[in-house]
Amino acid sequence: MDLKTLYAPVARDLADVETNFKDLADYWKAEFPELHDMLLHILVGGKILRPALTFMAGSCVDGQSKKILNMATANELMHIATLVHDDAIDRADTRRGRLTVNKLWGTEKAILLGDFLFARAGEFAASTDNLRVTKLFSQTLGIIAVGELRQARDIYSSDQGMEKYLQRIAGKTAALLKMSAESGAILAGGTEAQIEALAGYGYNLGLAFQIVDDILDFIGTEAELGKPVGSDLRHGTVTLPALLLIQKHPGDNPVSDFLAGKDREGNIARAIKLIKTEGLIEESYKLAESYSGKAVSLLEGLPDTACRRGLSALADYLVRRRN
Repeated sequence: MDLKTLYAPVARDLADVETNFKDLADYWKAEFPELHDMLLHILVGGKILRPALTFMAGSCVDGQSKKILNMATANELMHIATLVHDDAIDRADTRRGRLTVNKLWGTEKAILLGDFLFARAGEFAASTDNLRVTKLFSQTLGIIAVGELRQARDIYSSDQGMEKYLQRIAGKTAALLKMSAESGAILAGGTEAQIEALAGYGYNLGLAFQIVDDILDFIGTEAELGKPVGSDLRHGTVTLPALLLIQKHPGDNPVSDFLAGKDREGNIARAIKLIKTEGLIEESYKLAESYSGKAVSLLEGLPDTACRRGLSALADYLVRRRN
């Protein structure tokens, strides 16, 4: 099963999100052509996972409204803004096989574009006229910012453990997926039990999703990833497979040597080889599957509908994907 099939029940809603993006870009076409071009470049492609979660969560509690559309748009704009900032901070040249905003327009403009996207995301969230959702949006933005600060603090540091890693990815990815599902449930008028279940589903799905992302960074190809293999480690970020290698060989390992500035190209190659051959990929997948399984188990209190089955299938797909 592919994403197109999984998203089929909310395909029309997702098309409305894309219309919102087009309208946002077109607004600036005459007044500010460069901003128009930047928006067109960044508001295309991707898995549109966050708005899909918002709509699917809303459907699980029998609710649809324009307010859900606005929040789905806000969730994806926040996500895209974080990607633009990440690429600028990392000085990344490509993402999803395409040149980044900072590569095409420069780091300063990329950061300002990210700020603009955060602002517009906030407008869409506020337009739901729901104080709880607007507060959730602000809290999530703060969590993401702290997560990025933690990642910056730990850059090129081998003094990391599982607790720090999970804390970082909770802020980096899980918080936004939690908000996506939780906000859909709130705006659809879900009960507190339903809202809590869908929020927990989104959070655990986010942990599983990021762990798989971190695995693919080592086992995928550049064509599949749209960026160089081992990209995170090249930028000094220790993800789960690299962390497991450090823990398995605490006294002598290529990850620690790379982080210390020793023969970086050689140690990157050795790290990738060891991660692939010492069972660390399988161990990482087991952890991802445990979080995915927990996400699915939290759906058990919801009615057995096509939507609930769709969320379960989505969790399975996201731990088996290749990009």
